[in-house]
Amino acid sequence: MGKFELPALPYAYSALAPHISEQTMKLHHDKHHQAYVDNLNKAIDMHPEWASKSIEEIIKTYNMAPDDIKTMLRNHGGGHYNHSMFWNMMSPKTGQSPLETTKSMISAQFGDVDTFKKQFGDGATKVFGSGWQWLVLDNGKLALMSTPNQDNPLTQGKVPILGIDVWEHAYYVDYQNRRADYIASWWNVVNWEYVEKMLIK
Repeated sequence: MGKFELPALPYAYSALAPHISEQTMKLHHDKHHQAYVDNLNKAIDMHPEWASKSIEEIIKTYNMAPDDIKTMLRNHGGGHYNHSMFWNMMSPKTGQSPLETTKSMISAQFGDVDTFKKQFGDGATKVFGSGWQWLVLDNGKLALMSTPNQDNPLTQGKVPILGIDVWEHAYYVDYQNRRADYIASWWNVVNWEYVEKMLIK
């Protein structure tokens, strides 16, 4: 059937604890991300000509899809793409700091890393309902933006570098309605090595 598959986590389910629990990771990865993959494949099975496209192409061009799968591609294609990145944006190597290129670009744009973290965290806290907060490359400069639901900065011509999932399923088991606590704790598991690779590739 469909071409897309659920990627394996690059670490154990329990590896991000206590910041993100094993229970949350199992639900988030095995249930929520799997559902995005399954529904994305259903959409492609309905119009097999879309099977030749990469997930990035689908994200950028879903508006050109037939009406009966357009929303499915937007929501479930976005969900698959966003989560595939999200797992890699986190690491069991807790307490990392931004590497050379990342720190330099953050300092140039935001003043310093602490100011960036505050602005990023404020944006993530204020996302209404479900969505994502992003650090993106926009015409060679870093910028902050948020997207609703499973939308991605690629649809606006920006390159996602770092993002946090602020859907309730990402944190409710561990933090209930305390989204700000989740965001503050999440910085401990940010994979700054991944961010650096995204910036210099």
